[in-house]
Amino acid sequence: MSSPLRGPLHGRAALVTGGSRGIGAAIVRALAAHGADVALTYASSSDRAAAIVAEIEASGRRGLALAADNRDAVAVEDAVAKAADAFGRLDILVNNAGIFTAAPIDALTLADFDETVAVNIRAVFAASRAAAARMGQGGRIVTIGSNLADRVPGPGISLYALSKSALVGFTKGLARDLGARGITANIVHPGSTDTDMNPASGPTADAQRGLMAIPDYGKPEDIAGLVTWLAGPASRFVTGAAFTIDGGANA
Repeated sequence: MSSPLRGPLHGRAALVTGGSRGIGAAIVRALAAHGADVALTYASSSDRAAAIVAEIEASGRRGLALAADNRDAVAVEDAVAKAADAFGRLDILVNNAGIFTAAPIDALTLADFDETVAVNIRAVFAASRAAAARMGQGGRIVTIGSNLADRVPGPGISLYALSKSALVGFTKGLARDLGARGITANIVHPGSTDTDMNPASGPTADAQRGLMAIPDYGKPEDIAGLVTWLAGPASRFVTGAAFTIDGGANA
């Protein structure tokens, strides 16, 4: 790989929501390793966010941590503005932050619905709209969905699946809205990935492996590699597309 200062994303500026841990942190590191300056939002993990920014800066790129809870759409829009102002531009937005609420329909509440929609859908709309206003030719918007948007293998996931499937339609519409400006919009659907939200040693891990063609959990770096490609110049003709990366669970 070329030096991060001269990687394929050299001169580009990115914002990753929910970038202080798990898949988001891996995406932040990968974008920086390919040459981008990277801002990240976090809801509560300020120490983790600061540590990742230190890693970015040690590699010779600029980093920025911004407190913004996806429950607050205004805070998300403000983070987009702050990232663009700090770097003097914004080329890449990765909508990664999200929550997972699992329960059968008779145990879910309207409050659960409102929170899930606010975090997983409304914040993505708010961030994408704000970022598109600051992007020029060649901008990239990548949203993290879920393979559960396409297939629900068991009970208790209706609300989460609803929120992630909504992002598919939004991404397709966004691609149409922004394509004439050379801005692409795509969605990545991870399956079971080893994070603190769904650890490979967790109580349901073996059941999840049983669904896969490759019976092994993904790593955050697997997802980050695909996102980085979508954020780069090689994906210029790819837009409105969904990419499932789940070890064949949905095959």
